[in-house]
Amino acid sequence: LQLVESGGGLVQPGGSLRLSCAASGSTLDYYAVGWFRQAPGKEREGISCVSSGGRTTYADSVKGRFTICRENAQNTVYLQMNSLKPEDTAMYYCAAEVSGPDYLALSSEEFDYWGRGTQVTVSS
Repeated sequence: LQLVESGGGLVQPGGSLRLSCAASGSTLDYYAVGWFRQAPGKEREGISCVSSGGRTTYADSVKGRFTICRENAQNTVYLQMNSLKPEDTAMYYCAAEVSGPDYLALSSEEFDYWGRGTQVTVSS
């Protein structure tokens, strides 16, 4: 399984971006997919996850602003980010792990497959 993130960029505070995590080499149907971010000098933070069955979870830092969804037909998971703040600036990564329909995780240790990341910068 290979994962490629896209959709990052520079956006003003209050703006929106949609990140994509496109998979190849295998179908994502049986994988939980998580989004993580890491800012310079900080630890990697799990921010959202969607189970193979479509359940979702969010970190408190993004709850109510970010939405994760999976489009199995496109073998892609999206992260819609609204009301962006300067503190959302980070490298964003997606990760995947084979799991059951209800499995959710926000710990990076739980995921075996990772993309290379896409940079999100929130600044005026």
